[in-house]
Amino acid sequence: MNQYVTGAVIKELREKNKMTQLQLAEILGVSDKTVSKWETAKGYPDITLLEPIAEAFKVSVTELISGNTIHNENVSANMLRSKFYVCPLCGNVIHSMGEAAIHCHGIQLSPLDADPTDENHMIFIERVEDEYYVRIDHSMTKEHYISFMAAATSDGIQMVKLYPEGRSEARFKINGVRRIFFYCNRDGLFYIDPVAGIDDKESGYDNYQERKELEKAAKMLFG
Repeated sequence: MNQYVTGAVIKELREKNKMTQLQLAEILGVSDKTVSKWETAKGYPDITLLEPIAEAFKVSVTELISGNTIHNENVSANMLRSKFYVCPLCGNVIHSMGEAAIHCHGIQLSPLDADPTDENHMIFIERVEDEYYVRIDHSMTKEHYISFMAAATSDGIQMVKLYPEGRSEARFKINGVRRIFFYCNRDGLFYIDPVAGIDDKESGYDNYQERKELEKAAKMLFG
């Protein structure tokens, strides 16, 4: 284990929960002097106490060790607030409906911040019957590629894994899709909102003609 709970974290969580050192000590079956030693960095709690300490503070052991508590306000599991995590070592993609403590290869991953699509990541959406056909102008080399695309509704998500030297395209059932995400391994997470209104399945915004003109301009600019 390359991380361990610190006294500062214990003190912060204890005070946040309005506990005295004595009250925490009684819950854990240790003395208040022992708790004081932890908080002043003169000792560490035994590993067998990690779970009881986490339970006392109503956090997970992972949160306790990392020092990052999770405030998950997304209790309604709205998929539009989805969080995506990508491991920089193996490229593993993890999706969460809200805040989470995610680790991969010993690294604690942070949720990606999504930016609106830009001129270097032009996305074209065409409505084909009951699907969105989504394509991104991208080189898709082994070093620089789109890793995945995802289409989110208020209560569901569709994900498509993409690979280097493949095609940067995907098809998604429309079914109320309100946001499309995609991840570039160099430039990060992007999004676009293809639907005009909330849960409006019939008024998908793809503006086909406008996108064709953009596509033509992109070909002139980027070959």
